[in-house]
Amino acid sequence: MPRYAQLVMGPAGSGKSTYCSTMVQHLETLNRSAQVVNLDPAAEHFDYPVMADIRELIQVDDVMEDDSLRFGPNGGLVFCMEYFANNLDWLEESLGHVEDDYILFDCPGQIELYTHLPVMRQLVEQLQQWEFRVCGVFLVDSQFMVESFKFISGVMAALSAMVSLEIPQINIMTKMDLLNPKAKKEIEKYLDPDMYSMMEDNSDTIRSTKFKKLTKAICDLIDDYSMVRFLPFDRTDEEGMNIVLQHIDFSIQYGEDLEFKEPKEVEEEEPANLNYDEMFQGKADS
Repeated sequence: MPRYAQLVMGPAGSGKSTYCSTMVQHLETLNRSAQVVNLDPAAEHFDYPVMADIRELIQVDDVMEDDSLRFGPNGGLVFCMEYFANNLDWLEESLGHVEDDYILFDCPGQIELYTHLPVMRQLVEQLQQWEFRVCGVFLVDSQFMVESFKFISGVMAALSAMVSLEIPQINIMTKMDLLNPKAKKEIEKYLDPDMYSMMEDNSDTIRSTKFKKLTKAICDLIDDYSMVRFLPFDRTDEEGMNIVLQHIDFSIQYGEDLEFKEPKEVEEEEPANLNYDEMFQGKADS
């Protein structure tokens, strides 16, 4: 039996720990069990039990206090994650091996881990060797995505993680429950954005010709290849959380080994009007 993992990523303050807590509670209401692993060595507190905590292996505070290292907060966290990558046997022992595991990994927010450092890529490859089907869940604070340029910045961060890790990725706008009705309506255009219209709306504010060309190239990349889309996440909306979970489960093929879908049957009442194209499409879809 395969095992399943969500790699919960995103900038600091994007709501990763809140997402993990809410998603575990939501899964419990569906009679599904899930565990959380904390991979943030700088985490201070969280309101859910964890099956493994990287702080048992190494902590940022201990690294920063080491006079031989002399790291600041950011350098200390990177050091911790590199140490973790060299000691993945600790994670293997902590996880054990239970069939049909469903685990959420609460990851740190430093963008370097998803761009030019190989730490998270090494984690993904190791999880896959342990028979995990891994999905990236990239979170961005919806309160941050209120302007076009901030939105593009968030998109590029999500795209960077997607390209670096090479796993299915679901991008989510968090904290939708904190927006007022007007802001919620305004942010809808960022969920499935028209990048060209967005650029035209802000063309007057771009004075530099080089910056205009760069912005257009980025918009072309995002729009032409439809590489990044966002789902809204409101922790007070059960239906919305179900939609997010369905996208994640589909990307990791959760439950496909448990249920068998019967092929669609073609009704034979009116053979004269039978549409063979529709018949073929129906069988292909099943």
